[in-house]
Amino acid sequence: MSLPLIKNYIDGEWVASDSTTYGDVFNPARGEKIATVAYGTAADVDRAVDAAREAFAYWRETPPLSRARYLFRLKDAFEENFEAIAEVLTTEHGKAIDEARGEVRRMIENVEHATGVTTLMSGYTLEDIAKNIDCYGHRQPMGVFGCIAPYNFPAMVPWWFLPYAVVTGNTFVYKPSEQVPMTQTRIMEIVDEVGFPEGVINMVHGSRDVVNAMLEHPDIEGISFVGSTPTARHIYRKCGETGKRVQSLGGAKNIVAVMPDADLAQGMPSLLTSFFGCTGQRCLSGSVLVPVGDMADRLVAQFTAAAETVRVGDGLDEQTFMGPLISAAHRDRVLGYIEKGIAEGADLVLDGRGVKVDGYPDGFFVGPTVFDNVTPDMTIAKEEIFGPVVSIVRAADMDAVVDLINTRQFANAACIYTASGAAAREFKYRVKPTMIGVNIGIAAPMSFFPFGGAGNSMFGDIKGHGQESFLFYTDMKVVIERWY
Repeated sequence: MSLPLIKNYIDGEWVASDSTTYGDVFNPARGEKIATVAYGTAADVDRAVDAAREAFAYWRETPPLSRARYLFRLKDAFEENFEAIAEVLTTEHGKAIDEARGEVRRMIENVEHATGVTTLMSGYTLEDIAKNIDCYGHRQPMGVFGCIAPYNFPAMVPWWFLPYAVVTGNTFVYKPSEQVPMTQTRIMEIVDEVGFPEGVINMVHGSRDVVNAMLEHPDIEGISFVGSTPTARHIYRKCGETGKRVQSLGGAKNIVAVMPDADLAQGMPSLLTSFFGCTGQRCLSGSVLVPVGDMADRLVAQFTAAAETVRVGDGLDEQTFMGPLISAAHRDRVLGYIEKGIAEGADLVLDGRGVKVDGYPDGFFVGPTVFDNVTPDMTIAKEEIFGPVVSIVRAADMDAVVDLINTRQFANAACIYTASGAAAREFKYRVKPTMIGVNIGIAAPMSFFPFGGAGNSMFGDIKGHGQESFLFYTDMKVVIERWY
């Protein structure tokens, strides 16, 4: 049986790349190849940007309410295809189907929020700034914007950006991760059915060549990126050199502190989701668990016992809590960090290296893994592992927790479990990360709040989704006016 060849979507048509370089798409639960994707070229990007530039000329003149109506129709179409999108996502990524459904829901919420354009894109006025002189400012679209998306949220992340770009009157070119191109292909089929004007939304598959072509293209006004910190930093610098606006979201090493007064019975389910949801492959995952004070032994025992109950398997199985990692290469990378933790002297209290899933001998699985007595200078306490590996660093008090958080190179998210409002306020006030959870293990903002960290977790000035998106995708034109 021949496997599908993933195509680009440019100017309202499905077109094959002229590339001679191809990549394999896998079902990570089975370790089986399920599709082939062409690694696009600069010529593919040129065609997509040309189409988007031509479409911008008339799309920007389309009234904002009319643009929003396309999103209303798209929202309904996404709802009708909700389960189909989630199943494709799980098949090529591996995450549990319920997680995939949650991701698709967040994708749709961004479409819903963007429909508020007639309010959120509004400008402001002031009359009589001087005698008989008035001033007003209004937001205008800028042209073609681009997005370079990661593999860990195939449906959601491009839609942190796309709805806001197009509803404000811009046009869009984006590149899904080459590891998970099928989800956005299914989504783009729905976009095509809704009937957006040709060239408004374009998709080019590929790898490094496509990224570089987008960064270099003179007709792309801005880039949104989510991925590793080294790549985020490179994209930030490159966009500065070429004069592009940029949102470049990098990696994380999120710390979850548990105070002595925390309600472990209530908090344990969300702790498990924080550390093992999405198999640890998300920038909001808990990575370092910090018991504070004399409750450390109690937390370690209860958390480890709970982690042992996590069911690992095929994400399409409704009973699965944690699916496989994205690829064999990434599985081996995570296993390497486990070996590094052992070599550096941490206590391995739960070993996920030997996990076996019946019926899936070739899947890219690693089970829940827990290290105790990790010190802040160990590699597993500093570097982003992006897998189901928990480093427990014991802390004496709040000062030690804050110091641990603020000395990490990343500052994406931080969470605290406590029954004390005073402790929660001190934590929120003192730590550097800019997404904070209180008795919540995943500090994930809804679509109407901004998404983005600080430090080496975020490069750029305007964060993802929320009201800030309407600033990123528009330029303020100020008019000072006097009539005789």
